[in-house]
Amino acid sequence: QVQPVESGGGLVQAGGSLRLSCAVPGRTFSSSAMAWFRQVPGKEREFVASISWSGGMTYYGDSVKGRFTISRDNAKNTVQLQMNSLRPEDTAVYYCAAGVAVLRHTARDEYSYWGQGTQVTVSS
Repeated sequence: QVQPVESGGGLVQAGGSLRLSCAVPGRTFSSSAMAWFRQVPGKEREFVASISWSGGMTYYGDSVKGRFTISRDNAKNTVQLQMNSLRPEDTAVYYCAAGVAVLRHTARDEYSYWGQGTQVTVSS
């Protein structure tokens, strides 16, 4: 089955930056909205950012707006999440997701394909 593959997670100090990447097979990526969600143990998976199939529209969760930027390169079948000014509360497993005919870009259930996740840890 089609599965996005995330990379770029790691350990960073508060105030630092990380750039996450996600690769998806072209037949899925080219027609899909893409999103990043994050999750910590015991909590629901939280919306972080999403981007439309054309790349013309982006959406961000309130907690990351102004600090994170999502982008996509359809020619390379990749989506990126640039994370700046990281805080300890950003610590989570970050998941890349793809969805076809997405209407509610912040809704977890709109996305059909999910990666395994990549760990981001922000130290104090």
